[in-house]
This record gives sequence, C-alpha cells and structure tokens, in this order.
Amino acid sequence: MEIQKVKQMSKKMRRKILDVSYSCNLSAHIGGALSMVDIMATLYVAVLRYDPKKTDWEDRDRFILSKGHGALGLYSALLEAGIISEDIYSTFQTNGSDLTAHPVMNIPLGIESSNGSLGHGLSLGIGIALAAKKKHKKYKIYVFLGNGECNEGSVWEAIMSASSLKLDNLIAIVDDNGFQNEIEPSETILDTSDFGDKWESFGWNVCSVDGHNISELYNAFVECNVKNKPKVIIAHTIKGKGVSFMENNNEWHHNRLTEANYNLALQEMEEI
Repeated sequence: MEIQKVKQMSKKMRRKILDVSYSCNLSAHIGGALSMVDIMATLYVAVLRYDPKKTDWEDRDRFILSKGHGALGLYSALLEAGIISEDIYSTFQTNGSDLTAHPVMNIPLGIESSNGSLGHGLSLGIGIALAAKKKHKKYKIYVFLGNGECNEGSVWEAIMSASSLKLDNLIAIVDDNGFQNEIEPSETILDTSDFGDKWESFGWNVCSVDGHNISELYNAFVECNVKNKPKVIIAHTIKGKGVSFMENNNEWHHNRLTEANYNLALQEMEEI
C-alpha cells in the first residue's frame, strides 16, 4: 500500500472540497466532509475494488454514504479516482446538477445510493450484503456513518440484524468526529464514550483507529477480520481536518466560504 499516494489524494481532495464550496456560492457541509477525507482516500486508493471506466461492474465493491451530508467527501474521492470529471464536479449545488447537497443514486457516476435522511444507509447495506451472500458473490459492502447518526434507533436495529445474519462481507465505518449537526459536542446529547463496547455487545467485530492515520486505517480494512462477523471501524477524526479555523469548530458543519476564508484556507494548505 502506497501511503504517499493516499496522502497526495487526501491533499487534493481537501483542496477540491474548498474550491467547489467556494465556487458554488452557497453554504455547504464542509467540516464533516473534511473529517472523512483520509478514510475515503484510503478506500479509493488501496481498498475498494472498482473500475472507473465501468461503474456498473457486477463484482465491484459497494460504497454507501449513509452520512449523506458528507457528500463532498464522496464527490471529491470520485473525482480523484477518475470516476467523475472535473466538469461534472464543478457543477456541485448548481441548478440541474447530478451532484446535489445530499447524494442521489447515479451508478454511472459511482454513486450507489440516495442518502440524506440519516439512519438508513446501514439497513440498505445489509440488504446488499445479504443478496451478495445468496448469489455467492465476493464483493464487499462498505457503509459510512456519522457518529451523530448513530443516535437513530434504526441504526441499532440494523446493527443487531447484521450480526444475526453473520454478514462478514459488511463493513461499517463510523466517522467519530465528536460533533453532530450544528449543535454541541455529541457527548452532551448522547454519551458514546463506550461506543465500541456497544457495537461489540451486538455481535460486531470492532476496530478502533485514528481516522487520519493511513496505516491504521488500511490495516483495519484489510486485516481486522473475524469469520461470520460484520466489522465496524470506529475512526476517531477531527471535524474540519486540515483547516485550522475549521477544526473542531462546529460553525463549519454547514457554512458558506467567503473569499477571505477561502484564501486563508488555501494558504494553510500550501504550507502543509
């Protein structure tokens, strides 16, 4: 696994997220997209099986963005992976664009599902994983959730179902950036300090990692496996990662980039 290649993709993705957030001239979900960048780059460089020229390849791995407001984290990965073009990417949040604020299923563009209302992506992933088992297919299903999203009861119904069905082809990823929505730190809403223990008690194989450490992420994806158990990777991340005035600042959950803020963020990135 080429760590440097993943890091280069991460840097490009962060720049692209800022570029299109500024050019669309609208508020965008920036903080939560930046927290997921290193996870997405690791997936698209070193983990997922896909063909950028044949997005409907039957044996491709499936990626479900349950945390739909993190769409820019997905779109920038699809851009850098060669699945969508710069021309398509630049239309984000413009009238008639296929790249809306929350993803709409579009297989030709590498978007496997429609997501926005939280708490449903894992159930969708279970259906796809179960179908793969019944068809004796080897592809895997990756479902990306937010930590705040895991307050939803439907998520825990799905967690219980997946272990009961022994779906070891299902991998959940939780972007645990410590915040949810535009409110307060997650712990002030629901305390998830024993998050991993909860998943484990529901029969899952739990791997807890630094969500910005490429080696830890890669090892969790490829080595942390238990037969007949679905896997969850709890990735501890920093909301707004890569831009100092956005890091752990929930004002940037959904906000508009001014010219001054955009230029300041770019200056920081050039210095990295």
